[in-house]
Amino acid sequence: MLSSVRPILRAIGTTVVPEAVQLDDTGWLAVERIITTALALRPPALRRQLLIFVRLIEWAPLLRYGKRFSRLDATRRTRFLTGLENASLLALRRGFWGLRTLVFMGYYGRPEAAREVGDRATPAGWEAQR
Repeated sequence: MLSSVRPILRAIGTTVVPEAVQLDDTGWLAVERIITTALALRPPALRRQLLIFVRLIEWAPLLRYGKRFSRLDATRRTRFLTGLENASLLALRRGFWGLRTLVFMGYYGRPEAAREVGDRATPAGWEAQR
């Protein structure tokens, strides 16, 4: 599902989580797998809306910057996404916050990221930590 917007998703991902620039293809595939799994539980209409929104993010900066999102530098990418985050249109804000949540889930849901941030959570709970 995400393969059609892979370069755009990666550009959004590295803007939302700057540490994601260090991911290799295997790392990105893990991120996409987590996001795809989460989206599989959602209605098809919502998945289509997400893909449309990601494509909108890719093309909308063309009006202001003369370049697509994936071709912008990090500063302009951040500025553009901040505009979506604070947009007066509720649908844009919701779309961005939902997409941002998926990116965080994909990146920080990887076991490698948990180790990087020192997360030692376990299903056994706090007792296992002692």
